[in-house]
Formats: sequence, C-alpha cells, structure tokens
Amino acid sequence: MAARGFLQIAPGRRLALNGVEWTVEDVHGQLGRLVLVDGGGHTETRSFRWLINHADLRLLPATEAPGRPAPVSRQPRTLADLTEDQVERARLRAAHVLEAETGFREGHPARALPGEPRPAYDPDRTTLTQRRYAKAAEMKAMPRPEAVRLGLQHLSFRTLERLSGLAGDSLLLACADGRWTRRRSGHRSVTEEVREAIFAVKAECGERARLSLAARHRLMHQYMRERFPAFPAEKIPSRWTFADVWREWFGPGGARPRYGRTAEAAAEAGVSGRMVVHRPGQVLVLDSTPMPVKLRETVFGDAVTATLTLALDLYTHGLPAFRLTLQSDTSVDVAMLLRDVMLPLPMRDGWGEDMEWPYAGVPADVIAEFTGHRVAALPFFAPETVTTDHGGPYKNHDLVEVEREIGCRILPARVLRQTDKFAVERQFLTIQTMLFEHLLGFTGGDVADRGADPERDASLTLAQAEHVIATWIVQIWQNHKLVGLC
Repeated sequence: MAARGFLQIAPGRRLALNGVEWTVEDVHGQLGRLVLVDGGGHTETRSFRWLINHADLRLLPATEAPGRPAPVSRQPRTLADLTEDQVERARLRAAHVLEAETGFREGHPARALPGEPRPAYDPDRTTLTQRRYAKAAEMKAMPRPEAVRLGLQHLSFRTLERLSGLAGDSLLLACADGRWTRRRSGHRSVTEEVREAIFAVKAECGERARLSLAARHRLMHQYMRERFPAFPAEKIPSRWTFADVWREWFGPGGARPRYGRTAEAAAEAGVSGRMVVHRPGQVLVLDSTPMPVKLRETVFGDAVTATLTLALDLYTHGLPAFRLTLQSDTSVDVAMLLRDVMLPLPMRDGWGEDMEWPYAGVPADVIAEFTGHRVAALPFFAPETVTTDHGGPYKNHDLVEVEREIGCRILPARVLRQTDKFAVERQFLTIQTMLFEHLLGFTGGDVADRGADPERDASLTLAQAEHVIATWIVQIWQNHKLVGLC
C-alpha cells in the first residue's frame, strides 16, 4: 500500500472496489478479517490480505463536498510508473526548462556542460524573461519530427513560467506526459445491472467445468434477459469488452477449475501463504505408490501387485504408519491408515527388547498399561493437519468426513514448501533402495529393468511383506529417535 498511501482499516472507512463503494462496518484484528457493507446493505467478510492485494482498490476521502459525489482518490505518480524511455524523454524536457531558468542544462554552474552557457542563455548577460522567450523561439524553430518525439512542440513562454520553481523529481514528473500515467476511466457500458450479471456468471462458473469466454458471455446475456427484461440488448457489453472486464476483475483465470475451487475455499478459511511446520504431529503427509515387489495373496496364490501407502510426519520425517493393499488403495484403506497413526503398534513375534518403546518422557510400562500389550518403537499421535495430493481416494467424501471427525484440518500440498511435498516421495525411494531391492520379486523402476520373470521369483505373501516392512521401519527409522509423540 506504499504507492496508494497509508490505509487505515477502521470502522467507517470508505473504499471503492471495482468501482463500487463499500464501507468498513467492523474489524476483527485478531482474525485478520473485516466486514464490508455496500450501499444496498449487502455485507461481505474479507481478509486484510485480500483487501490490500485487490487489483482495483481505491481509497475514498473521509468527507464529501456538499452537493457533489466524492471523487475516487487517485494513486500519486512516481518515476517508477515510467519506462526507461519515458524517463529519458522527461529528462531532456527538464534540461531545456533548466537552461531557460538558470542558463545551464544541469541547473547549476558547477555542473556546466562543454559550451555552456550559450550566448542566448548566459545569466550574466540576459534576463530570465529573455531566456524564456529565446527557449520558446528555439522550440518553434526545431524540426517538427524531433520536437514531437521529445514532446517539445508545445513548450511555450507560459509553460516555462508554470514550470518555474520546480526541481528534481518534481520537475521530471511535471515534464512527463500525463497520458503516460493516465488512470483508466473504466468501461461506461458496465452499469450496475451488467456488474450484477458478471458476478452472477462468475458464481455460476465456479461450480461448473471450464467454460469458454463465448459461453460465459452468453450466460451474461441470458441473465440480463431474465433478470432485467427492460434493459436494452444493444447496451450489453460486447464479447471483447466482457473479456477485458473479466480479466481486470478476476485475473487471467488459468487455473484448473478443481484447483481454483480449492484455492477459493482456502482463502475463505483464512489459509494463505506458506505453512511452516515447527512441531511433531502438526502435519501428516499421505501418499501412495505401486510397490515395486511382486507379492502373493496366499502361499500358493498368483503373484499380484500391491499398493504401498505411507503416512509421514513432516517435522521428524518419521513413518508412524503404512498400509499395503492389493491392486489400488481405496478411501477405506486411507481411513484405516489414519487409525494406525493414532494407535500404538503392538510388538510382534521375534521382536527383541531393542525394538520396544524407547522414547524419553513416557515409560514403556505406562504405555503398555493403557494399551494392554507391549508397544513397539513407533510413535503415535492424533494428527492436526492432513495434506495429500489430488488422488481419488484422498478426495472421497467419506474419508473427508472421517478426517473432520478426528479434528484434522485438510490442506492442499501447495500451502507447504515444495521440499515438504517431496519428503514423502523420497521415503519411497529410500525404502526401495534399502529394503525392496533385496527382496525376491523386485520388479525395478522401469519395465526394461525387470528380471526375466519377477512373478516366478515372488515368494512373500501380503502378511509377510507387512511384517518385513514394519520390522524395517521400527529398526531403521524409529529405534534411534528420541522424540516423544504421544
């Protein structure tokens, strides 16, 4: 807001958004939100970030002149609004003005250029009025194309008088063409009825598949005919005006509809920016991949492909739970994975004392007393936030309801850092390198890298593979961690 001025967000503050006047009715500083109300009494709750980053935000003055509507405050011009070519042209104009005022193009005798001062502008021999008339005559005698290029064809005696007393950036901005930084006057064809129709089409398109610009324009015509039958059809904006207005108000709209709806839901929930993970159990990342080892459902069954689903604690990079399913996983399997995250893992046959609960702060006897069995060295906790990709099982309505029942927030992966989402994928590669490559039935990462007959080499059943993976996770990943997560 530095370029627009300091914005004081307080009740009673008047704003203009997309040309419509709003008033701040209430401010919830602890939540970072404020309540806006328009002239018709319609209220909307928005965040501070949304308001500050609004593309067409204008500040209205606190008081109005009697009998006249309050003009929309205009952003002050700065040199940053000009291109390099425009700044150079403004400097050339300012040099002519300074030469008429002081006799030197740089404005001071200490910075005199070679050949200065020229006889017609020598301050010791000429007066200020004589120098101004000489400069006006020089501009009039300048070749027309050069004068037009520099914008000096209208530099007259009166103009030089008006620019007197300015210096520095103020003189450069005064010499800059006002059309370079002219604020858009808006679209006169976008009336209140048309604006209502555009926002109605926006709301309609939010729940539908991607529509072309022509289809949205037809929807606007349909809304205008149904809602305002007396509105003249010839005054409805054309398709190209509609495209310009849509782009100015809502942006280019290049996101996929599914991701756009997710982003809007996150914005309404106040989730924005990047989420920083700073404690164990804060974020649980779920992901699935085909297991690169052929398994058998029973000892004498056929070789099948299984899916490995991992739950990764993003702070410790530990694996509190995993799940093996035949073929592809379902939402029920993912829900059972969340159950495994929240429950202690029992000790299995063949596991020694070194694989029992070792975490400092909570004795193993206390854990075994309320669970009824000895607990392995695997942390368990109730996850606060669950983040996944856009796979079908993770977006299932039943699974979403389960996550809400246990008190989890559901966030898209984009609110995390890019390295956070890659963490769970690196775990798949680690397990493959340290475990799967040593098992019979390993298929490799590519079809061309497979053995002669991996199905023939498959020797592990699904239950045996679960035991092997659980043993590996407890021994390698969890046995030497001293972070208590209970």
